[in-house]
Amino acid sequence: MGLFSKKNKSEERKTLDSGLAKTKESFFQKLTKSILGKSVVDDDVLDKLEETLITSDVGVETTLKVISRIQDRIKRDKYISTSELDRILRAEIAQLLYQPQGDFPATFESPLTHHPYVILVVGVNGVGKTTTIAKLAYRYKQAGKQVILGAADTFRAAAVEQLQLWADRVDVPIVQQGMGADPASVAYDTLQSAIAKQSDVVIIDTAGRLHNKVGLMNELAKIRRVMQKLVPDSPHEVLLVLDASTGQNALEQAKQFTDSTDVNALALTKLDGTAKGGVIIGISDQLHIPVRYIGLGEKMTDLQLFNPEEFVDSLFE
Repeated sequence: MGLFSKKNKSEERKTLDSGLAKTKESFFQKLTKSILGKSVVDDDVLDKLEETLITSDVGVETTLKVISRIQDRIKRDKYISTSELDRILRAEIAQLLYQPQGDFPATFESPLTHHPYVILVVGVNGVGKTTTIAKLAYRYKQAGKQVILGAADTFRAAAVEQLQLWADRVDVPIVQQGMGADPASVAYDTLQSAIAKQSDVVIIDTAGRLHNKVGLMNELAKIRRVMQKLVPDSPHEVLLVLDASTGQNALEQAKQFTDSTDVNALALTKLDGTAKGGVIIGISDQLHIPVRYIGLGEKMTDLQLFNPEEFVDSLFE
């Protein structure tokens, strides 16, 4: 029995359990095979555990770190039973999940740390960036915040129209100048409108071109400079959206983005449709940037603030 019994689980926890179902099933099938017929954690078990973690998209570097720590534990304690492995793995994974630092609001309902609170959303096309923006707007609006969107992805055909559709569905205002407009100008106008309307949360979409293009990075730097003319400490979140179903490709994408842009928060989408949820562990460990949001389904409420403790509890339950 895990920390949460079925009768006292919140709806969000049930969504988390359901969203991680494929990851949990794959992980535990592999873990069970690695200790089958064994009573003690020996070299053979460690080899199979290493394979389990790597094939669960935890990543080679992070996996080797976990294995090394377990080996140190064996040297110290002389003996670890396979029945203790679950508890030890829980502790090691919990330690690797980077805890958010700084002045993010703790929940959607929490008082905002800045006013307006500005979120600049980055990421390549196809990762779920637009729907993540819509879900963020919905969650903040449901929490009683006044939200405004900025359609600064003016490069991709139909990007502005798609965000307009989501703004209409969520019933929040949007600032847009159409395809081909200067993204920095859109961002500036969005902030100007937010200040005039006393909006609480500003969410600005940006172009999802390939992350290794110098032009895109220069564009993001220009957007930041222009916004800071109105709100000097903005953006407060530079949110990189990643598709969890791409596994290690998401990690590589994150590395390239964070090398070029001041990302300070991550969103992992499409966790419900993949067995590669272990990538969260590797990303947290290697980038030291907090996973702030996770996408667990199609419903607006299926975007959750990431809770490392509940993630570990759910993974091992």
